[in-house]
Amino acid sequence: MNQYRQLLESLRASKLKIHGIEVYRGGGVSLREMTGHDVRYPAYSATKSVTSLAIGIAEAEGKIDISRPLADYLDTAYLSAMPEDKREAFSRLPVERFLTMTVSGYSFRPEGEDWLSNVLGADVDYSAQPQFHYTNVQAYLAGIACENAVGMPLDQYLTQRLFEPMGIEAPEFRKDAQGRFYGASGMYLTVHELAQLGVLCLNEGSYEGRQLVPAEWIRRASGSHADAGDKGGYGYYFWQNGNTYSISGKWGQRSIVCPEKGTVVTYMADVRSEPEKLQRIAEEFIANI
Repeated sequence: MNQYRQLLESLRASKLKIHGIEVYRGGGVSLREMTGHDVRYPAYSATKSVTSLAIGIAEAEGKIDISRPLADYLDTAYLSAMPEDKREAFSRLPVERFLTMTVSGYSFRPEGEDWLSNVLGADVDYSAQPQFHYTNVQAYLAGIACENAVGMPLDQYLTQRLFEPMGIEAPEFRKDAQGRFYGASGMYLTVHELAQLGVLCLNEGSYEGRQLVPAEWIRRASGSHADAGDKGGYGYYFWQNGNTYSISGKWGQRSIVCPEKGTVVTYMADVRSEPEKLQRIAEEFIANI
């Protein structure tokens, strides 16, 4: 218990705006401390990891193949509007390149009245070698590809395949003006709901004895497929750091999974100046248990 007290003391001493924290260890919740209201908060880029889970489920159902070009899963009307040289190069890029954020040249987020037109009209060298380039655009494209592959709105697909079986009420998801799943941000979750997703990953996609996401997908998605520099490795919308990996949002929304110690540390916060400080506190706790 001293370690949990020390964790809470470190969080209080940080004076950061933390909504709550939950620690899962030894097969159950060993610490839950709410310092804010127990409501749903913006999860920001934690949404990307949920998009990854959707793609893993769809792959297991034979509805998407990440080795195939992402263009195979997009509306041909949008593709035909691309300049021929761009279209040909884009049409060779597999879904996996977008999952690993290794298509460089995009702006950070889609813009305009039709985001998909904006993205496909961007001046990107699709023939360039893979290079890590973190953008919302790549998750947006992968989310649309998955949505088209399963033939239904991806928020509904996720609710049926993932959230309802976990006892989570359908979260709010952001969509573009045409009603397409954003995939990169815009989801709202409680601290406990985000923690449940972390625990699902710790248990390799199993929830209460039911395999919701293939274990092999969790292993692949949480591994390092791209070098993100001082931020560590990057998987399929999961950040990898040594013996831990995480579901992560930009201002302190994080579920850190440590399979080696059977531990998940989850917190939600609104820390716009020092989000890494929270991560350091949580990872130091994990290292010392």
